[in-house]
Formats: sequence, C-alpha cells, structure tokens
Amino acid sequence: MTAMAPARTCTDLSFLLDHTSHVLRSRMAAALAEIGLTARMHCVLVHALEEERTQIQLAEIGDMDKTTMVVTVDALEKEGLAERRPSSTDRRARIIAVTEKGAEVAERSQVIVDRVHRDAIDSLPDDEREVLVRALTRLSREHLGTPVEAPQVVRRARQK
Repeated sequence: MTAMAPARTCTDLSFLLDHTSHVLRSRMAAALAEIGLTARMHCVLVHALEEERTQIQLAEIGDMDKTTMVVTVDALEKEGLAERRPSSTDRRARIIAVTEKGAEVAERSQVIVDRVHRDAIDSLPDDEREVLVRALTRLSREHLGTPVEAPQVVRRARQK
C-alpha cells in the first residue's frame, strides 16, 4: 500500500526562499572566488571599514560563530588584507583593521557583490522588482525578523 502525501494548502515559502538563497550564495561564492575572497571575507572587510569593530561585533554582523570568524580573520591576515590591533577606545579589546590592500580588495568585491545582486533583481520584469524587494524587506523586519528558539532534539545514544 502506498502512503498518500498530504495536500499542500499554501505555497512552500521555505523551499522558494531556501532554493533562491542557495543559488544566490553559490553565484556569489563563484564570483568572489575570482578575486580570491569568500562572502565571509568580503563581509568582514566591508564592515570593518565602516567603523572600528571588534572581532565579536563583526561575527554578529556576519552571523558567524567564533570559530568561523577566527578562521576568516586568519585568512584575511594571511593575505595581508586585515590585521588584529588594539582598540583605540578600549585597550582590552582588539579590533580588525583593514589594510590599504584590503580596502582596495573590498572596493573590488563590493562591485562584484552589487553586480550579482543586480543581475538577480534585473532578471525580473520591471513591475516585479520593487515589489519583491519591498515584500522581502517587510518580512525581514516584521514577521520573519526574529528567529524563535527551536526545541533541542534529544538524541539517543548509539546501541552497541
């Protein structure tokens, strides 16, 4: 006997958002790879250039965990694009300072990021572009602006 899947009563918004986000991220990764950057490296460079920020602040902006942030900054330092320095306002804190070379790379990477975003938006008919951006902006600020805590799934120990 074959089980029947339940009928959908609403558009699968999760699939639409996940799939388009995945494809956009893959296109972004490929485009930034041409200049030797990852999206995370670009994020750190751009936000560190805006103002003096600590590694923790940059990790929050980029939605990165501590380990990922350390690896990202290590890679930026290795390439001579950024360095860890003492903060000018709090001697206990260390900030991520972008080097001159890093600022030049950030300028180039922002052009790439803008192009990838523009290509996606421009693939829509004119009358749909603003509507999509407005709707996604509203969702991200309102109904889908704050994640909820999901319950932890209890895992059973492996049977020996």
